[in-house]
Amino acid sequence: MSEPIVTVDIGGTHARFAIAEIAGGRCVSLGEATTLHTDDHASFQTAWQDFEQRQGGSLPKSVAIAIAGPTRGEIIRFTNNPWIIRPALIGEKLGVDHYTLVNDFEAVGHAAAQAGSEYFEHLAGPDQPFPERGTISVIGPGTGLGVAHVWRDGNDYRVQATEGGHIDFAPLDIIEDAILARLRKRHRRVSVERVVSGPAIVDIYETLASMEGRAVEQLDDREIWTRGMEGSDSLAAAAIDRFCLSLGSVAGDLALAQGASGVVIAGGLGLRIRDQLVRSGFPERFVAKGRFENFMAAIPVKLITHPQPGLFGAAAAFARQYG
Repeated sequence: MSEPIVTVDIGGTHARFAIAEIAGGRCVSLGEATTLHTDDHASFQTAWQDFEQRQGGSLPKSVAIAIAGPTRGEIIRFTNNPWIIRPALIGEKLGVDHYTLVNDFEAVGHAAAQAGSEYFEHLAGPDQPFPERGTISVIGPGTGLGVAHVWRDGNDYRVQATEGGHIDFAPLDIIEDAILARLRKRHRRVSVERVVSGPAIVDIYETLASMEGRAVEQLDDREIWTRGMEGSDSLAAAAIDRFCLSLGSVAGDLALAQGASGVVIAGGLGLRIRDQLVRSGFPERFVAKGRFENFMAAIPVKLITHPQPGLFGAAAAFARQYG
């Protein structure tokens, strides 16, 4: 018999709420998401009360919460909104009996472990299901670069959130050498997140402009992504292709480091550039690991297409903890 819980995914500008059903250590269904703007609410508690009213004035007594940031400490603060969460007071403030609090990318790891095959789209490598046993690397470019891995042993699995987005960036050609040189002017150490994340497209774009001797047009990352996706700016389109190349290299490095038998690309940005990933040199860069090219070519790489992986994954994490 399934049990209803509230599942929440809190980011910098939005907090998403939904009712999920869990059973047997899994999330078996996810209701329609309600998206609230964080700047419209003074606190998480008032946003919770808003959702409660939208649900007719009552909610289940269990909640799963995914947050964009660390989950340890007596007080959890958010980078891009003024909310705070005191884990010890979650039960009292929200009126719940049980709760799970996970990092947002840990939630994505649970989503990758529990989502059905219909939520995965082939990107590279053999077009086959992931092995039932082994490690699945999960990589999500967004505001930063999220990295986790899922260890599977038949019907059992474990999720490990990591800080893999902060490993060193390793350029492979003269263009990436130039990107690195540009970033080194501002950062003593350049991590892969500086190159493979949504905001990083600005430095890629401006590097390409400089290499061609063009005047650098001051554009924000949203404008560059939009122009490149629309095809209205050939330099922006080239920057997106370069982004995809670098993502392929980083995904391959992480797969090697984690001993992966499969790789999942996650995040809203991944969904947005799904066509570019396939058409670019992403697959070739993923396998370009010298003596290990044949090894890398045998690893299936898929894009997770679940519409709400944070909500689904948080509920899955709750189901694992209390199942």
